[in-house]
Amino acid sequence: METILYEVTEGVARLTLNRPDVLNSIDMTMIAEVRATVADFSNDPNARVLLITGEGRGFCAGADLSANVAGEDDMSRGQRVAHGMDTGFNPMVRELAEVPKPVVTAVNGMTAGGGVGLALAGDIVIAARSAKFVQVFGPRLALIPDMGCTWFTPHLVGRARARALALLGNKLPAETAAEWGLIYECVDDEKLIETAMTYARQLAAGPTNAFAEIKKALDIAEHNTLAQQLDYERDTQGMLGDHPNFAEGVVSFLKKKEPEFVAG
Repeated sequence: METILYEVTEGVARLTLNRPDVLNSIDMTMIAEVRATVADFSNDPNARVLLITGEGRGFCAGADLSANVAGEDDMSRGQRVAHGMDTGFNPMVRELAEVPKPVVTAVNGMTAGGGVGLALAGDIVIAARSAKFVQVFGPRLALIPDMGCTWFTPHLVGRARARALALLGNKLPAETAAEWGLIYECVDDEKLIETAMTYARQLAAGPTNAFAEIKKALDIAEHNTLAQQLDYERDTQGMLGDHPNFAEGVVSFLKKKEPEFVAG
Protein backbone atom coordinates (compact mmCIF):
# COMPACT_ATOMS: atom_id res chain seq x y z
CA MET A 1 0.00 0.00 0.00
CA GLU A 2 1.21 3.50 -0.87
CA THR A 3 -0.46 5.74 1.70
CA ILE A 4 -1.17 3.66 4.80
CA LEU A 5 0.43 1.02 6.99
CA TYR A 6 -1.62 -1.86 8.35
CA GLU A 7 -0.92 -4.77 10.68
CA VAL A 8 -2.92 -7.06 12.96
CA THR A 9 -1.38 -8.25 16.22
CA GLU A 10 -3.21 -10.10 19.00
CA GLY A 11 -6.62 -8.95 17.85
CA VAL A 12 -5.61 -5.29 17.41
CA ALA A 13 -5.58 -3.96 13.84
CA ARG A 14 -3.43 -0.85 13.52
CA LEU A 15 -3.97 1.48 10.56
CA THR A 16 -1.44 4.30 10.22
CA LEU A 17 -1.99 7.15 7.75
CA ASN A 18 1.39 7.33 6.03
CA ARG A 19 1.86 10.53 4.04
CA PRO A 20 3.87 12.44 6.66
CA ASP A 21 5.41 14.82 4.12
CA VAL A 22 1.95 16.35 3.57
CA LEU A 23 0.66 15.88 7.13
CA ASN A 24 -1.22 12.74 6.01
CA SER A 25 -3.57 14.74 3.80
CA ILE A 26 -6.14 12.59 2.05
CA ASP A 27 -6.01 11.85 -1.66
CA MET A 28 -8.07 9.36 -3.64
CA THR A 29 -5.39 6.68 -3.28
CA MET A 30 -5.55 6.95 0.50
CA ILE A 31 -9.35 6.81 0.41
CA ALA A 32 -9.27 3.62 -1.66
CA GLU A 33 -6.69 2.02 0.62
CA VAL A 34 -8.49 3.01 3.83
CA ARG A 35 -11.82 1.72 2.51
CA ALA A 36 -10.32 -1.59 1.41
CA THR A 37 -8.57 -1.97 4.75
CA VAL A 38 -11.70 -1.19 6.74
CA ALA A 39 -13.57 -3.82 4.72
CA ASP A 40 -10.81 -6.37 5.38
CA PHE A 41 -10.86 -5.49 9.08
CA SER A 42 -14.63 -5.91 9.26
CA ASN A 43 -14.44 -9.39 7.75
CA ASP A 44 -11.35 -10.61 9.63
CA PRO A 45 -12.33 -12.70 12.69
CA ASN A 46 -8.81 -12.25 14.08
CA ALA A 47 -9.10 -8.45 14.06
CA ARG A 48 -11.33 -7.36 16.93
CA VAL A 49 -10.55 -3.65 17.28
CA LEU A 50 -9.19 -1.00 14.89
CA LEU A 51 -6.64 1.61 16.01
CA ILE A 52 -6.08 4.56 13.66
CA THR A 53 -3.24 7.06 13.99
CA GLY A 54 -1.00 9.19 11.78
CA GLU A 55 2.67 8.92 10.92
CA GLY A 56 4.90 11.89 11.67
CA ARG A 57 4.02 15.20 13.29
CA GLY A 58 0.31 15.31 12.49
CA PHE A 59 -2.75 13.07 12.39
CA CYS A 60 -4.37 14.37 9.21
CA ALA A 61 -4.51 17.74 7.45
CA GLY A 62 -7.76 16.91 5.66
CA ALA A 63 -8.18 16.68 1.91
CA ASP A 64 -5.16 17.04 -0.34
CA LEU A 65 -6.36 20.11 -2.24
CA SER A 66 -3.72 19.77 -4.94
CA ALA A 67 -5.02 16.29 -5.72
CA ASN A 68 -8.73 16.97 -5.40
CA VAL A 69 -9.20 20.36 -7.02
CA ALA A 70 -7.06 19.88 -10.13
CA GLY A 71 -8.55 18.01 -13.07
CA GLU A 72 -8.88 17.80 -16.83
CA ASP A 73 -12.54 16.80 -17.09
CA ASP A 74 -15.69 18.75 -17.98
CA MET A 75 -16.73 19.37 -14.38
CA SER A 76 -16.53 22.72 -12.66
CA ARG A 77 -14.38 22.98 -9.56
CA GLY A 78 -17.45 22.71 -7.34
CA GLN A 79 -18.79 19.73 -9.25
CA ARG A 80 -15.42 18.03 -8.93
CA VAL A 81 -15.35 18.63 -5.17
CA ALA A 82 -18.88 17.26 -4.75
CA HIS A 83 -18.08 14.26 -6.97
CA GLY A 84 -15.01 13.45 -4.85
CA MET A 85 -17.10 13.60 -1.70
CA ASP A 86 -19.84 11.44 -3.18
CA THR A 87 -17.52 8.75 -4.52
CA GLY A 88 -14.73 8.78 -1.95
CA PHE A 89 -14.69 10.91 1.18
CA ASN A 90 -18.27 10.33 2.31
CA PRO A 91 -18.29 6.56 1.78
CA MET A 92 -15.00 6.31 3.69
CA VAL A 93 -16.37 8.15 6.74
CA ARG A 94 -19.68 6.27 6.58
CA GLU A 95 -18.02 2.87 6.36
CA LEU A 96 -15.64 3.68 9.20
CA ALA A 97 -18.45 4.95 11.43
CA GLU A 98 -20.57 1.89 10.68
CA VAL A 99 -17.90 -0.76 11.36
CA PRO A 100 -19.49 -3.23 13.80
CA LYS A 101 -16.27 -3.49 15.83
CA PRO A 102 -14.74 -0.85 18.12
CA VAL A 103 -12.56 1.86 16.55
CA VAL A 104 -9.98 3.84 18.54
CA THR A 105 -8.41 6.94 17.02
CA ALA A 106 -5.13 8.25 18.43
CA VAL A 107 -4.67 11.85 17.32
CA ASN A 108 -1.07 13.00 17.18
CA GLY A 109 -0.27 16.63 16.42
CA MET A 110 -2.41 18.73 14.10
CA THR A 111 -5.69 17.50 12.67
CA ALA A 112 -7.40 19.91 10.34
CA GLY A 113 -10.39 20.13 8.02
CA GLY A 114 -11.74 16.73 7.09
CA GLY A 115 -9.10 15.15 9.32
CA VAL A 116 -11.25 16.26 12.26
CA GLY A 117 -14.19 14.28 10.86
CA LEU A 118 -11.97 11.27 10.27
CA ALA A 119 -10.76 11.37 13.88
CA LEU A 120 -14.26 11.83 15.32
CA ALA A 121 -15.60 8.87 13.33
CA GLY A 122 -13.86 6.64 15.89
CA ASP A 123 -15.69 5.30 18.94
CA ILE A 124 -12.98 6.29 21.39
CA VAL A 125 -10.88 9.33 20.47
CA ILE A 126 -7.64 9.99 22.34
CA ALA A 127 -5.32 12.91 21.59
CA ALA A 128 -1.77 13.84 22.49
CA ARG A 129 -1.47 16.97 24.61
CA SER A 130 0.20 18.79 21.73
CA ALA A 131 -2.62 17.92 19.33
CA LYS A 132 -4.95 20.58 17.99
CA PHE A 133 -8.23 20.40 16.09
CA VAL A 134 -9.02 23.11 13.56
CA GLN A 135 -11.89 23.45 11.11
CA VAL A 136 -10.39 25.57 8.37
CA PHE A 137 -13.23 25.16 5.89
CA GLY A 138 -15.08 28.45 6.35
CA PRO A 139 -12.42 31.02 7.28
CA ARG A 140 -9.73 29.73 4.91
CA LEU A 141 -11.53 27.95 2.07
CA ALA A 142 -15.04 29.47 1.95
CA LEU A 143 -16.59 26.01 2.36
CA ILE A 144 -18.67 24.30 5.02
CA PRO A 145 -17.09 21.66 7.29
CA ASP A 146 -17.41 18.20 5.79
CA MET A 147 -16.46 14.55 6.36
CA GLY A 148 -19.12 14.52 9.06
CA CYS A 149 -17.85 17.55 11.00
CA THR A 150 -21.23 19.32 10.87
CA TRP A 151 -22.81 16.18 12.40
CA PHE A 152 -20.16 15.04 14.88
CA THR A 153 -19.25 18.43 16.35
CA PRO A 154 -22.67 19.75 17.46
CA HIS A 155 -23.62 16.30 18.76
CA LEU A 156 -20.49 16.22 20.90
CA VAL A 157 -20.01 19.81 22.09
CA GLY A 158 -23.34 21.55 21.49
CA ARG A 159 -24.58 24.28 19.17
CA ALA A 160 -22.67 27.27 20.54
CA ARG A 161 -19.24 25.68 20.54
CA ALA A 162 -19.79 23.90 17.22
CA ARG A 163 -20.71 27.16 15.49
CA ALA A 164 -17.77 29.06 16.95
CA LEU A 165 -15.32 26.35 15.92
CA ALA A 166 -16.69 26.29 12.37
CA LEU A 167 -17.05 30.04 11.88
CA LEU A 168 -13.83 31.18 13.55
CA GLY A 169 -11.59 28.31 12.54
CA ASN A 170 -9.57 28.67 15.74
CA LYS A 171 -7.26 25.88 16.85
CA LEU A 172 -8.81 23.83 19.67
CA PRO A 173 -6.15 22.37 22.01
CA ALA A 174 -6.54 18.71 22.93
CA GLU A 175 -6.98 19.52 26.62
CA THR A 176 -9.93 21.78 25.86
CA ALA A 177 -11.32 19.23 23.41
CA ALA A 178 -11.38 16.69 26.23
CA GLU A 179 -12.96 19.15 28.66
CA TRP A 180 -15.69 19.94 26.12
CA GLY A 181 -16.40 16.29 25.34
CA LEU A 182 -15.20 16.42 21.73
CA ILE A 183 -12.78 13.61 22.53
CA TYR A 184 -12.54 11.01 25.29
CA GLU A 185 -9.10 11.76 26.69
CA CYS A 186 -6.01 13.95 26.37
CA VAL A 187 -2.70 12.34 27.35
CA ASP A 188 0.96 13.29 27.33
CA ASP A 189 2.48 12.94 23.87
CA GLU A 190 4.80 10.11 24.83
CA LYS A 191 1.88 8.13 26.25
CA LEU A 192 -0.49 8.47 23.29
CA ILE A 193 0.14 5.15 21.54
CA GLU A 194 0.65 3.30 24.83
CA THR A 195 -2.72 4.53 26.10
CA ALA A 196 -4.48 3.84 22.81
CA MET A 197 -3.03 0.32 22.70
CA THR A 198 -4.14 -0.31 26.29
CA TYR A 199 -7.73 0.53 25.36
CA ALA A 200 -7.45 -1.43 22.12
CA ARG A 201 -6.20 -4.57 23.88
CA GLN A 202 -8.98 -4.24 26.46
CA LEU A 203 -11.55 -4.04 23.68
CA ALA A 204 -9.94 -6.91 21.77
CA ALA A 205 -10.45 -9.16 24.80
CA GLY A 206 -14.10 -8.18 25.08
CA PRO A 207 -17.34 -9.52 23.58
CA THR A 208 -17.27 -8.21 20.03
CA ASN A 209 -20.88 -9.25 19.43
CA ALA A 210 -22.08 -7.09 22.33
CA PHE A 211 -19.85 -4.18 21.30
CA ALA A 212 -21.46 -4.17 17.85
CA GLU A 213 -24.91 -3.99 19.45
CA ILE A 214 -23.81 -1.23 21.86
CA LYS A 215 -22.68 0.93 18.93
CA LYS A 216 -25.96 0.28 17.12
CA ALA A 217 -28.06 1.02 20.20
CA LEU A 218 -26.32 4.34 20.84
CA ASP A 219 -26.78 5.36 17.20
CA ILE A 220 -30.46 4.42 17.17
CA ALA A 221 -31.05 6.33 20.41
CA GLU A 222 -30.44 9.56 18.48
CA HIS A 223 -33.80 9.07 16.75
CA ASN A 224 -35.88 7.09 19.24
CA THR A 225 -38.16 8.23 22.01
CA LEU A 226 -37.44 6.82 25.47
CA ALA A 227 -40.26 4.30 25.06
CA GLN A 228 -38.91 3.15 21.71
CA GLN A 229 -35.40 2.84 23.11
CA LEU A 230 -36.59 0.79 26.08
CA ASP A 231 -38.29 -1.61 23.67
CA TYR A 232 -35.13 -1.78 21.58
CA GLU A 233 -33.03 -2.53 24.66
CA ARG A 234 -35.43 -5.31 25.62
CA ASP A 235 -35.28 -6.93 22.22
CA THR A 236 -31.52 -6.65 21.97
CA GLN A 237 -30.95 -8.04 25.46
CA GLY A 238 -33.15 -10.99 24.59
CA MET A 239 -31.02 -11.70 21.53
CA LEU A 240 -27.69 -11.22 23.32
CA GLY A 241 -28.86 -13.31 26.25
CA ASP A 242 -28.87 -16.38 24.01
CA HIS A 243 -25.25 -15.86 22.94
CA PRO A 244 -22.50 -17.98 24.58
CA ASN A 245 -20.71 -14.80 25.66
CA PHE A 246 -23.50 -13.92 28.08
CA ALA A 247 -23.31 -17.35 29.71
CA GLU A 248 -19.51 -16.96 29.96
CA GLY A 249 -19.92 -13.50 31.48
CA VAL A 250 -22.36 -14.69 34.14
CA VAL A 251 -20.25 -17.71 35.13
CA SER A 252 -17.07 -15.62 35.23
CA PHE A 253 -18.75 -12.92 37.30
CA LEU A 254 -20.00 -15.43 39.86
CA LYS A 255 -16.62 -17.15 40.03
CA LYS A 256 -14.83 -13.77 40.24
CA LYS A 257 -12.55 -14.51 37.27
CA GLU A 258 -11.85 -12.79 33.96
CA PRO A 259 -14.25 -13.92 31.19
CA GLU A 260 -12.96 -15.50 27.99
CA PHE A 261 -15.25 -14.21 25.28
CA VAL A 262 -15.42 -15.64 21.76
CA ALA A 263 -15.35 -13.46 18.65
CA GLY A 264 -18.54 -12.98 16.68
